Amino acid sequence: MDPTTKKNVSVLFTPIRIGPATIPNRFVRSATQDFMATNEGEVTDRQVDLFARLAEGEVGLIISGHAFVEPRGKASPRQLAVYDDRFIEGLRRIAAAVHRFPSRIFLQIAHAGRQTKEKLSGSTPVSPSAVYDPVSKVMPRELSAAGIRALIEAFVQAARRAREAGLDGVQLHAAHGYLLSAFLSPHTNRRQDEWGGPLESRARVLVEILKGIRALNGRGFPIIVKLNSTDFLDGGLTVEESVRTAMILEAAGIDGIEVSGGTAEAGRGSIWAGLRSEEDEGYFVAAAASIKAAVKVPVSGLGGIRTLGVAEEFVREGRVDMISLSRPLIRDPYLIKNFREGRVSKSECISCNRCMNPRGIRCAELKPG
Repeated sequence: MDPTTKKNVSVLFTPIRIGPATIPNRFVRSATQDFMATNEGEVTDRQVDLFARLAEGEVGLIISGHAFVEPRGKASPRQLAVYDDRFIEGLRRIAAAVHRFPSRIFLQIAHAGRQTKEKLSGSTPVSPSAVYDPVSKVMPRELSAAGIRALIEAFVQAARRAREAGLDGVQLHAAHGYLLSAFLSPHTNRRQDEWGGPLESRARVLVEILKGIRALNGRGFPIIVKLNSTDFLDGGLTVEESVRTAMILEAAGIDGIEVSGGTAEAGRGSIWAGLRSEEDEGYFVAAAASIKAAVKVPVSGLGGIRTLGVAEEFVREGRVDMISLSRPLIRDPYLIKNFREGRVSKSECISCNRCMNPRGIRCAELKPG
């Protein structure tokens, strides 16, 4: 390569380390429920093809859709499962498909908590405290101390299965009101024992999961977290507490943080409909920048980012280290390659949110084929 050309390579196409893993560029496919697993949570050919195309399209770090760590943590139909060793072989197929390319893939491990229904999860939904969820219309059962210990072990074993399947790491889903997010939020965690009260106690379940995964898998297996910056709820998690949570997790050994926000209960989730001006892209980046200023591990920002120049500015200015995208990569799984080759400078995604199809995610603006 000509030296002059090398100097002009965008920071977005330079590698970055997440713990022991080298990610070939700064783009992250943010975890997205794809509705492509079997009803039991097993991997299908459609999913293998989905992740293979993202890797061929040069997404640096691919994060799977949320995989439930125990049956009662299932959030939606046709969701990936990782609660039993029988799911390892299917996950191995995904890892093998991605590893034909330089991309890395992490499994997002999750528990729905109170954001599910008994008909779907097979039992009464659980939560740190028995706080009614007006969206799912569920009054959850408060987890006992023994139940919390069992939950921690479920996450630890899920991470073991991801490692045995050949995936490159895991992401703990602690955002959007799901169970780990509910532990962090004072709105849903009203406990008076060692798992509730001050932030350090509310974050304890995450710290214990992190320690358990480390003890079983060692330092060679990266662990990152998807963290709510704010719940958008009175009495919920705030940006200030999110920053402190990030610091707690960094001290416990987390390798990276993806910053999101919102809850279904607030009527303001993480996927905001409608295009924004370039000045308004990255609606969670300001919160991510606050977290990045407080920690040394890589931080990823997101929120309606569509323009290559905007993404580059966020990283070049040091506001975030990586850029997370979801809907643009549903529209075009080859977007990152097209960015790098100069074919496009902005995603064609119009943020209509019709891609979240329960029969399998797909861009509603494109004809099947």
